[in-house]
Amino acid sequence: MRKVDGLKKVESPGSHLSRRETVKLLGMVPLGLALAWTPSPTQVERFLRMSLSTRPSALDLRFFTSEEYQTVRLLADLIIPRDERSGSASDAGVPEFMDFMMADQDTSAEARTAMRGGLAWTDAECGRRYGKRFVDCSERERIGLLDDIAWPARARPEMSHGVAFFNAFRDLTASGFWSSEMGVKDLRYQGNAVVPKWTGCPDAALRKIGVRYQDG
Repeated sequence: MRKVDGLKKVESPGSHLSRRETVKLLGMVPLGLALAWTPSPTQVERFLRMSLSTRPSALDLRFFTSEEYQTVRLLADLIIPRDERSGSASDAGVPEFMDFMMADQDTSAEARTAMRGGLAWTDAECGRRYGKRFVDCSERERIGLLDDIAWPARARPEMSHGVAFFNAFRDLTASGFWSSEMGVKDLRYQGNAVVPKWTGCPDAALRKIGVRYQDG
């Protein structure tokens, strides 16, 4: 292991761990606590301030190994793919956002362990099923795994660690995407714009909610 920016970075990829080892890694901390990856406003602000000056890239990862980063990019793009309205999660810089989040000073050691263990679990489960890493699987094989962990209510008990990881990862992907410039445009957010002349709320909208402006 070597230290990077104050963090211990694991050199060996998660795919080198056995499935039993990854479950043990995930089981080191309570999942409900460890997988609370929702970024704070302060963390988002720090990332945006940093990315305006120097955009992070896969060449200067602070937390993920290069193999973990491949899995992160692929998973994020499966959650938010490119479409006719906007780009994908990786187009919006979500994997870089996740790397920053995991290395950030306000992220707990338990959360980092859960992220690393979840990525390792994903590769180990694909190894058990298909004999290869997640990134080396076909699209059909990847979807087969995600179908088993994306819906908690219908997932098998033995998939509980994968379910917890994927659902937290999906939430973090959404947080990163809709905090980005691309995500804000995708939402068609109308705020943060100068209104040269305020003419009030449209009459139709006022009638719908049962209010009106007072005279004078």
